[in-house]
Amino acid sequence: MSVSDVVLVHGLWSDGSGWSEVIPFLHDAGHRVTAVQLPLTSLEDDVAATRRVLDGLPGPVVLVGWSYGGTVISNAVVDAANVSALVYVAAFAPEKGESGFQILQGFGATVGEVVRPYDDGLSEVDRSRFREVFAADVPAVRANVLAAVQKPSALSCLESPSGEPAWRAIRSWYLVAEEDRALPPAAQRFMAARMGAAVASVPSSHAAPLSRPGNVAELIIRAAVGTA
Repeated sequence: MSVSDVVLVHGLWSDGSGWSEVIPFLHDAGHRVTAVQLPLTSLEDDVAATRRVLDGLPGPVVLVGWSYGGTVISNAVVDAANVSALVYVAAFAPEKGESGFQILQGFGATVGEVVRPYDDGLSEVDRSRFREVFAADVPAVRANVLAAVQKPSALSCLESPSGEPAWRAIRSWYLVAEEDRALPPAAQRFMAARMGAAVASVPSSHAAPLSRPGNVAELIIRAAVGTA
């Protein structure tokens, strides 16, 4: 019998609707699904929002992070005994004391060129380059909508050092997006190997949950069955 609960955590400049294409596949497989709505105001706030959801579930739970959501799930599982598996989708999986910015810099990522900071510490992605960098394999009409509705995000989310990572104690799976122009595939493979994750890959942009939802759901279901 597979794990019934799946909790999905989105990344920066997006919201829980980024999982809208994946959720039907998980429902069809018999899972109860919750997509966390992160405030994207700080790593601490985002971890708290995720813990609020986890604390309301009996478990076992498969906890899934996309992009920056990987940092969130890595930090949200302290004392959360109901989480049985972690799934990272083109996601950050930082070591203790490491930040998302350090990972990006270490692999020569150029995503910072399209980020536009506000005076209050929040930021957005240049709409004219959103599809190019984040969603190159998503239809232009959909990608333009994503750019228009993007949620302003605090740059401190990427600057904050991670705590003790949950992947040290919980079985993990990782989906590498091989055509990712935001988080380099080489960085994804490095993090997946470092954490000892079971690895799959897909020829997608950073927006794998939107362009390859079936593949993303398949890995989540595999993790659920593998830890049932």
